[in-house]
Amino acid sequence: MSAPESLEELRQVEAELDQRWPETKLEPSVDRIRALAELMGDPQTSYPVLHVTGTNGKTSTSRMIDALLTRVGLRTGRYTSPHLQLVTERINVDNAPLSPERYVEVYREIEPLVSVVDGRNEIPLSKFEVLTGMAFAAFADAPVEAAVVEVGLGGRWDATNIADGKIAVITPVGIDHVEYLGPTLEGIAEEKAGIIKPGAVALLAEQDPVVERVLLRRIAEVDAMVARQGSEFGVLRRDVAVGGQMLRLQGLGGVYEEVFLPLHGAHQAANAALALAAVEAFFGAGADRRIDVDAVREAFATVSSPGRLERVRSAPTVLVDAAHNPHGAKALAKALDEEFGFRKLVAVVGVMDDKDAVGILSELEPVVHDVVLTANSSPRAMDPDLLAGVAIPIFGEDRMYVQPHLVDALEEAVRLAEEDDGGDVMSGGGVIVTGSVVTAGEARALFGKEPS
Repeated sequence: MSAPESLEELRQVEAELDQRWPETKLEPSVDRIRALAELMGDPQTSYPVLHVTGTNGKTSTSRMIDALLTRVGLRTGRYTSPHLQLVTERINVDNAPLSPERYVEVYREIEPLVSVVDGRNEIPLSKFEVLTGMAFAAFADAPVEAAVVEVGLGGRWDATNIADGKIAVITPVGIDHVEYLGPTLEGIAEEKAGIIKPGAVALLAEQDPVVERVLLRRIAEVDAMVARQGSEFGVLRRDVAVGGQMLRLQGLGGVYEEVFLPLHGAHQAANAALALAAVEAFFGAGADRRIDVDAVREAFATVSSPGRLERVRSAPTVLVDAAHNPHGAKALAKALDEEFGFRKLVAVVGVMDDKDAVGILSELEPVVHDVVLTANSSPRAMDPDLLAGVAIPIFGEDRMYVQPHLVDALEEAVRLAEEDDGGDVMSGGGVIVTGSVVTAGEARALFGKEPS
């Protein structure tokens, strides 16, 4: 089958899946996905699972875990969401997205079973539930020796939670998706704690004390083991380096020196420490046993995380970042301030209408000179004029521009970054495109970046 034909079939499958409940519409139940998995022969039980939840950093941490497992010789599967550009990015085998042909094939294989489950339930399977079933089936068919599975939303009721994750990884938990998880940190933490299974090993990123109490209570209830960042593992030192950072990491099995990570920001260093501890726990590493340090170095050197402080253009530098809540925007602002010496930084911001736009813009304001407000192509995108109303008290009218279309917003931002007040080209200008995963993905595409 030719590439155009396979992409056309992929579009047809996506059109069918888009008739189902979107990922923004949920019912707190795993009954439907469990029924589908049973009809498929429970593929999620045929390989060990490292389960990843949290508010921010899940995808980057998942990619790091995958790289480490691959480097030590395991065949891996990885399931993450949402995608930046192409839905096939979500389901990876051997550190590569499924081809469009294979994606369509997996869907067609389970489609009759999906229809059976739909016929037995008042509410049909959601799009995310079907995708989760596809991932579990693809991993079993490969077959993989370990699967890194990222939660879609929350944890307890997430479709991925039918997997028995012996390793439960909790990235930093903050406020997000309040319409589904509730407005309090405690309530959100309780939902995410649901992935911690009896007898599992839980690896906790540094958490708000309220969150940590909830997670530790769950760990005690199910008799799981725990290792915490800042106690049993963590970042001992990080130095900004060309193209990333050099790390000294404390793992569960010892200290790992001179680990280069080609990603920016203290948050990515913390993700690296969390990923390392998760893989150590997977292999049973302890005080007297650690992973080969050269393997760790080689694995981290290969890590990429598209759409996470990713450079897509030089002169002026254009970076894209998928920060879509205040917690993510705060980490982004910190990295921009500490690791980039821009004399003038312009932000292009497009957010979804259900997100905390005030919180996102407030976190970015101290580190950017101007902001260009725009919208991505999602029907859930906030209208730029409404976003402007939110932004005026934060930035003032003199630092704020509105361009309804992303391509025009990028052109405006590049122009602003290149010019000083006198109209002359200035050195050290930069652009950061952020506010949504969709905004980041569409910006990547506009700059010619392929899905990865």
